[in-house]
Amino acid sequence: MWTIQGRHPAAVGSVRVAGRDPAGQRPEARRRQVGLVPQSPADLLYLETVAEECAAADLSAEAAAGTCRALLERLAPAIDDEQHPRDLSEGQRLALAVAIVLTARPPVLLLDEPTRGLDYPAKHALAEVLRDLAAEPGAERAVLVATHDVEFVAQVADRLVVVADGEVVSDAPVARGVTESPAFAPQVTKVLGSGWLTVAQVAAALPPGAP
Repeated sequence: MWTIQGRHPAAVGSVRVAGRDPAGQRPEARRRQVGLVPQSPADLLYLETVAEECAAADLSAEAAAGTCRALLERLAPAIDDEQHPRDLSEGQRLALAVAIVLTARPPVLLLDEPTRGLDYPAKHALAEVLRDLAAEPGAERAVLVATHDVEFVAQVADRLVVVADGEVVSDAPVARGVTESPAFAPQVTKVLGSGWLTVAQVAAALPPGAP
């Protein structure tokens, strides 16, 4: 992921984002093109309050004031603006880092284990935000998530690539990829069989008024 973002040059092969190698661009140009939420989200937090972090994200992204704060409220509601970012819970820090990166609406968005520390409502909110960004008309945006959270994969992904020991062992649409091995299957699939991935799918299939 850091190679796609451009911080590290490719050791083997090549990387092109919009026809250019991100490693050859200046840091600010890379951040506008490729947004990365790292596995340690605190690495992105350096100001004294949540409000300052959100204001700085809006300014850097040339976004309307309040854009970052609105995203944060969707992911982790009711965080105190005056709280120090490093005093937040792990899930709240992650939500803030995600909101900061998403504020810039980069055409390529990378997230490394983004659900770690998030509760189910926050995971659901993050899935909605990512789907909205990927489907935004005219945006031509790619979203790449590295995760071990198969439930989140079933909820948000279109395509699943399974990698083991540096080798691609499976590359398929998510509905097929998560059912190729019991180890990758979400709980709903294990209970109801292939064709079912999420609780939301099951709920939508029930007749009106069903318990």
